[in-house]
Amino acid sequence: MSAMTPGAAARLDPVDGKLAVVRQERSLGAARDLEFGLELLARARSGSIGPTLRLYRPAPTVAFGQRDTRLPGFETAEQACRANGFEPLVRRAGGRAAAYHEGTLIVDHVEPDADAIAGSKTRFGHFGELFADALRRVGVHAAVGEIPGEYCPGEYSVHGTPETAGPRIKLVGTAQRVVAGAWLFSSVIVVEDSAPIRKVLTDCYAALELDWDPATAGAADDLVPGLTVDAVTEALLDTYSGHAVLVPAPFSSLEA
Repeated sequence: MSAMTPGAAARLDPVDGKLAVVRQERSLGAARDLEFGLELLARARSGSIGPTLRLYRPAPTVAFGQRDTRLPGFETAEQACRANGFEPLVRRAGGRAAAYHEGTLIVDHVEPDADAIAGSKTRFGHFGELFADALRRVGVHAAVGEIPGEYCPGEYSVHGTPETAGPRIKLVGTAQRVVAGAWLFSSVIVVEDSAPIRKVLTDCYAALELDWDPATAGAADDLVPGLTVDAVTEALLDTYSGHAVLVPAPFSSLEA
């Protein structure tokens, strides 16, 4: 990925200009979905796959950060997840608990890259701008930057602002896994049905005794009524098409 000036749109530069796009039609299960992304990273590192974009709608999941597991209330938080119909998992990346379900879109972008580690910081800015651009295409007033009190806070979170009065809400959370020779950038776009996500996060963060503002948990359709995951998916691919040649590929092409 090449350098980007402040405020510019994200630029993506796959080695040969092509990016395989794989739509995973159904969840493999919460744990398997998370594990599969890491398998793709290993395969990119070995050179068995090239630049790949994997898109899917996940099963209800709360992905905890490593730090969460060391808090006294972690087991209670796990129980709260199950009580709300979400499967608790622990991801290898940092951050705090984040929740997602069928009303969200998971975007796993994996690429072989000889300078994967060197570009890790810049990558967050690139992808933040890309996702904000995609959301603006469907009418969301989106911008990049952490908002006060957000869950799983991050400098490059993407948030949305209501057209009238109201709090800004977090819409996209991002995480990155980097190894020598490849990287995986995984993002969660919350599009539909924010109430269950807000409820499970409220219960989890209470159990962990972490401060946050539940008003920051929302979905894109809270800002643009009627917006769907399918519409956001197409907007995202339209945005990507300005930076790479998209090549549709069947999910079977990723199955070992």
